[in-house]
Amino acid sequence: MRAPRYGPAIGVLAVLAAVSACGTLPERRDEVTAEVTRFEQALRAGQHERLCAALAPATREELEQSAESRCGQAIGRAIGERELSAAGAVRTVDVYGDQARVVLEGDTLFLAHFPTGWKVTAAGCRPRPQRPYACEIKGG
Repeated sequence: MRAPRYGPAIGVLAVLAAVSACGTLPERRDEVTAEVTRFEQALRAGQHERLCAALAPATREELEQSAESRCGQAIGRAIGERELSAAGAVRTVDVYGDQARVVLEGDTLFLAHFPTGWKVTAAGCRPRPQRPYACEIKGG
């Protein structure tokens, strides 16, 4: 009598457990949407420090370096020059593992998942035909 073959079944269960530990796709979409909503609320309210806290570390660093000022001042300047403005309601949310793209009425934001939650990696993004998005705020 042959021993039962559990190897493939165990492998499938391990993958399912790993995926479920990261949250289901609808849960991740909800998390991303909530983060973008908080970002948009802070943008409308002119809360520069909240906006900076929502940025991914590399994005914040790039913003500060390119503006040669602290994040709060650089964000304030981007808002004042209309490079970044509140963009309206969420239209679509696409989540690919630890990366997400959120299309709003007037902007597209990109996010990445970090141990502390979802962070904005690029904002003020506009699609360009046959080329990558052009973003006002982005990481290096």
